[in-house]
Amino acid sequence: MPDKAIADFRKNNGAAIRKVCQQFVMLCRQLKLFSDALIAIDGSKFKAVNSRDKNFTRAKMKRRLAAVEASLDRYFEQLEAADRASQVCTDTDTIKLEDKIAQLKQEMQRLKKLEAQMLNAPDKQLSLTDPDARSMKTRGTGIVGYNVQTAVDTQHHLIVSHTVTNAGSDRSQLSTMAPQAQTALASEDLSVIADRGYYKSEEILACHEAGIIPYVPKAQISGNQAKGLFGRNQFHYDAETDTYRCPAGERLKWRITSQEKGLTLHRYWSSNCQQCALKSQCTTGKERRVTRWEHEAVLEAMQSRLDHKPEVMQPRRSTVEHPFGTLKAWMGSTHFHMKTLKHVGTEMSLHVLAYNLKRVMNIMGVIPLLKAIQA
Repeated sequence: MPDKAIADFRKNNGAAIRKVCQQFVMLCRQLKLFSDALIAIDGSKFKAVNSRDKNFTRAKMKRRLAAVEASLDRYFEQLEAADRASQVCTDTDTIKLEDKIAQLKQEMQRLKKLEAQMLNAPDKQLSLTDPDARSMKTRGTGIVGYNVQTAVDTQHHLIVSHTVTNAGSDRSQLSTMAPQAQTALASEDLSVIADRGYYKSEEILACHEAGIIPYVPKAQISGNQAKGLFGRNQFHYDAETDTYRCPAGERLKWRITSQEKGLTLHRYWSSNCQQCALKSQCTTGKERRVTRWEHEAVLEAMQSRLDHKPEVMQPRRSTVEHPFGTLKAWMGSTHFHMKTLKHVGTEMSLHVLAYNLKRVMNIMGVIPLLKAIQA
């Protein structure tokens, strides 16, 4: 089948392709190929059709404009030098310099127009080949592409659910992927594991409210600990008295409540900090203040689960990296071939369907799978 026919098939049958992918997951569920409701969630960056040279961020645009400005200044200086030494410079040399200056001025005008389009975009980014592709950080130099999210069964490494996004961070993906996996598995008792990149208070709360048990370790990014001061984890909360106990044994009482970025935050401190012998190890301010989110108990419960079951995180890497490695090997160095988020999503659904099909054939054999499909 010609490449264009394949491309047209993917383009014109996106909804049907995604539906078949979902139906196959349902078949896997009926065949009891999923584990006891333990799912690993992760994301990986896949290259888009858009090259890095045809993607612009504010920083890249600034560098590109500066480079053109520098070239213009250099050629203007050469042109002035040629005018001063006209007896040794030919008309041809002058014409070449003027042509280069004209080309650079055209490039400057082009870049200014692109800059205006870029600044009008919500994320201040512009891609010329694939308008939905985005510059994303990866190990190394980064790519222009998409962030593919998967929820993978820990038993047979089957992809339970997936989505394609052009958000470069995983931070806000947990509340999307976990409910998708819950729906696909029809599970009322789902546990999900994810790495530190998914830790976000609101996302964990959303899982809790959906009846999903998350296991996401918290990144240790305490500024106080970096300064050699007591960390936040050394202040222990007492729910009965609504107070914190500090390393010196003092009680930090609730003082004020405020709203910040849509979160309700309570702040606690003690009036005895000035006289405390450990103050130099605790804070450089007047007193040490501890902030508590109104749903902090949900985060504390998750941390308690991790403390009592640290082994639950062990299968995460071996589970999620296997499908991503296989898919990228199949797709080749260019990864996606289609453009825009909608069509790239269809392309990924085809790859996920092929991956799951091959996995199930290896698990139970071709003939039993065919019989199950026909049943």
